[in-house]
Amino acid sequence: MPRNSPVDDDRALLRRHGLQVTAQRLAVLRAVTGRPHSTADDIDTIVRAEIGAISHQTVYDALAALTDKGLVRRIQPAGSPGRYEDRVGDNHHHLICRTCSRMVDVDCAVGDTPCLTAADDSGYEVDEAEVIYWGRCPECVAATAAASGERVTRSVSHQPSTTTLDTEHPTRRTTRHPYEKAKQENDRRV
Repeated sequence: MPRNSPVDDDRALLRRHGLQVTAQRLAVLRAVTGRPHSTADDIDTIVRAEIGAISHQTVYDALAALTDKGLVRRIQPAGSPGRYEDRVGDNHHHLICRTCSRMVDVDCAVGDTPCLTAADDSGYEVDEAEVIYWGRCPECVAATAAASGERVTRSVSHQPSTTTLDTEHPTRRTTRHPYEKAKQENDRRV
């Protein structure tokens, strides 16, 4: 039995979700699959290179339709345009480089999922958490070190944060990195 082509699979996927199959939607879906975490502008550029003339609005409409049907996920990092990916249906997180804006997927912690256990869920049934880790990617760390003449070593020691109840607001928690906690204790002594 011959295997379906990726285009046939994409057509069937759109139909299964009640979407009309159009060249524009197929091209947008392929662009998101081929370049996860792309912005609408990035996807617009990719689709134009593939199929030629397409309006920016048509790309936005296709992204909205694919997102509404759960075929695509929209991520909106703080201070950044929305980004799109086709990894849906799992509770994964993202890591973003502050220097180059590169975004990668990070699987949720194995076992107990603390990100889905809110300190106070206010009666909500929590089924998803959007966690975004910010930092610098290995390439940007290396580039910064090379520019300053430093030797790159990968011996970063990550300390767990401490989470405590905020005494002024009992339902709110405050999280402090151990360095901040030590600095605060040192400032109190002075």
